[in-house]
Amino acid sequence: MQTNLTVVTKFLLLGFQGRQLLRNLLFLLFLVVFVATLCGNLLIIILVSTTKNLHTTMYFFISQLSISDILLSTNIVPNLLHILLNNGGTVSFIGCMTQFYFFVCTEGFECLLLAVMSYDRYVAICNPLRYSSIMTNRFCVTSIIISWLMGNLISFIITITSSKLNFCGSNIIDHLFCDLVPLLELSCSDTFSVHLEIFALGVPSLMVPTSIIVMSYTYIVISVLRIPSSTGRQKAFSTCSSHLIVVSIFYWTIFSVYVFPKREQTWVSSKILSLLYTVFTPIINPIIYSLRNKDIKKAVQQTLHKHISHNKH
Repeated sequence: MQTNLTVVTKFLLLGFQGRQLLRNLLFLLFLVVFVATLCGNLLIIILVSTTKNLHTTMYFFISQLSISDILLSTNIVPNLLHILLNNGGTVSFIGCMTQFYFFVCTEGFECLLLAVMSYDRYVAICNPLRYSSIMTNRFCVTSIIISWLMGNLISFIITITSSKLNFCGSNIIDHLFCDLVPLLELSCSDTFSVHLEIFALGVPSLMVPTSIIVMSYTYIVISVLRIPSSTGRQKAFSTCSSHLIVVSIFYWTIFSVYVFPKREQTWVSSKILSLLYTVFTPIINPIIYSLRNKDIKKAVQQTLHKHISHNKH
């Protein structure tokens, strides 16, 4: 006997509820961060594609990270700004699932890309003589294509399963965007199968990349410590430190939200954690890579110099 369910056709995203002043300040902050994210990441993509010195494997991966960051912030931030201005905002069921799909896809891709990047650093430091024969153009392009395909596939499976759940009670999502945990909490279906599926998909998308990163860095640290001169050690470690910082921030927030969420974690703290990897990580990446990187600084100076001298003539 089927009871008639009022089917939810749209959701109300609450975002940050609070005084107008606080919301306006957050709006300005996120707007500035969003514009800076787009500019910083676009600058990296342009520099890597136009500067001969940056046509290397490492920069190819960094530019892919920038593409992913632009997609992630464009998917999340404009809608978040709208919600802040209007003290909440409605989103259609399909709109919600679309946002969720692109969110999972870019996050999945980034997990895999960071693992490929750590393998690249491992080969550069532990196998420098064989670097060019291992990290060929073909290997790099293939690994990027596989990472995007995997991200899309994982996202497709999770989104389809989530969209088949019944939502029959409240349609209020106390979150910043359509994310998995709040959607599962709203559903009045049995979510056991979804949890099982997420666990199964979490192995290739999260556990395997994490293992690759941990193993790569273990070998890198052992190799670096064996370098006799302290300048050699510093040089070797500085090529990895940027990547290590990015990886730590990204994985720490992902793990604390999805893998080990604390029972007493309030919605406020989970919103703040979500902000870290959807709004702030995409701007941290270009800052870390450009500030800690001589080649990118040099490329910026050369480009500016070219434009200035071109304008003079």
